[in-house]
Amino acid sequence: MGIRERNRRAVEREIDDAAMRLFVAQGFDATTTDQIAREAGVSPRSLFRYVGSKEDIVLRDMLAAGESVLAALRARPAGETAWEALRAALHVLEDNPPDRALALAEMFLRTPSLRARRLEKRLAWLDLLVPEVTRRLGRAPGDLPDPAAHAIVSAALACLDSATEIWARRGGSGDVVALFDEALDAVRHA
Repeated sequence: MGIRERNRRAVEREIDDAAMRLFVAQGFDATTTDQIAREAGVSPRSLFRYVGSKEDIVLRDMLAAGESVLAALRARPAGETAWEALRAALHVLEDNPPDRALALAEMFLRTPSLRARRLEKRLAWLDLLVPEVTRRLGRAPGDLPDPAAHAIVSAALACLDSATEIWARRGGSGDVVALFDEALDAVRHA
């Protein structure tokens, strides 16, 4: 990575950190892009060179997170079922510090526009994960997604969202991983 890219990432981190401080202190909707720019030490014009919207600040890393899940899924042992492999692969998302994860989860609960953008970005994960789950199911890849693989990935992501929402509604108490496992078990064995 060259110096230009390192500088860009450093500025992005400063913007993200400044925005999160403001979002937590005064709420997502009450925070303006001008306030974020001021807090990050950049001009409003410069801010928009790094992000397209406030939602993009919060959701910047979602595609990279989906790619991390895919890499973890591909690395799972061949003998695991699609469910087992996907469950284990989704655990790579635990790396987010708990206080930041809680702040994000609470923001999603309170902000419909942010929740909608997260769903939009999460749908891209289907394109990433369905082909690998299709392969694990022993089915030939095709031009159209496999309905079983699509359903498994969709259900696992819904369980992840449910666990995160419940954890946030409980104020971050309890173990979000245990909630995810409980939700996944309910879907698989109901």
